[in-house]
Amino acid sequence: MHIQKNKKIFIYFFLFILLGSLNNKTLKNTNFSKIKNINVLGLSYEENLYITNQIQNLNLKNIFTLDVNEFKNIFERNSLIESYSVLKKYPSSLDITIMKTQFLANININNQKFLVGSNGKLIKTISLNNQLPYIFGKPNVEEFLKFKEIIDKSKFSYNEIKNIYFFSSKRWDLKFHDNILLKLPNNLTQETLDNLYEFLEKYNGENFNIIDARLENKIILDE
Repeated sequence: MHIQKNKKIFIYFFLFILLGSLNNKTLKNTNFSKIKNINVLGLSYEENLYITNQIQNLNLKNIFTLDVNEFKNIFERNSLIESYSVLKKYPSSLDITIMKTQFLANININNQKFLVGSNGKLIKTISLNNQLPYIFGKPNVEEFLKFKEIIDKSKFSYNEIKNIYFFSSKRWDLKFHDNILLKLPNNLTQETLDNLYEFLEKYNGENFNIIDARLENKIILDE
C-alpha cells in the first residue's frame, strides 16, 4: 500500500511538470496576452480616436506586464483631460475612461483665446463660450481657481457672474449679469463675500451700480 501511494504521488508530480512545461511553451508561442483592442471613452469621437492612435503608437506588448505609466504622459499633455481610469480586460483589451475637464471661464492671452479648465490648464479655442464669465487681466490659473473656490463656498452663484477683473495687486472685481460691479478687498474671504451677498439682498432694488468693499468695514455705493 505504501509503495502504491508513492507511485501515485510520482505520477501526479510528473503530470504537473509535463503540463506546466507545455503551458509555458504555449504561452511563449502565442499572442494570447498581446493588446489587441484599445477603447477610449469620455471625449468626442475625434479626440478619443486621437488618443487611441497615440497609445497604439507606443507598441504596447503584453497586457499582463503593462505599466499604465507607459502612457501617462499622453494624458498629462492633453489639456482636455481632468482625470482618467484604465481597466485591463483580459486577455487582450484596455478600456480607458476619461473625465473631461470643466470649462470655467474665457480669457485672452497675447491675443489668443483660451478656455480655463478646472484641471488648471488653458484650452485654446477659436470662439468664446458666452455662457461663461470673461476674465480681464493676467492671473495665473492657480490664482483663479483659488478665487473661484471662495466664490463657490460663498452664498453667491458663480453662474450670476458676467466678468471677472484681476489686478496686479492680486485683487479681484466681479461684474454680475445685472451690471452691478463688486469691488473686492485684498485677502478676500468667504465671510466677506457672504456679508456682501446679504447686503445686496437687503438693499435689492436700490439704484446703485457699484459696490466698493475695498476698505475694511466700509461699503461705498455709487450709482
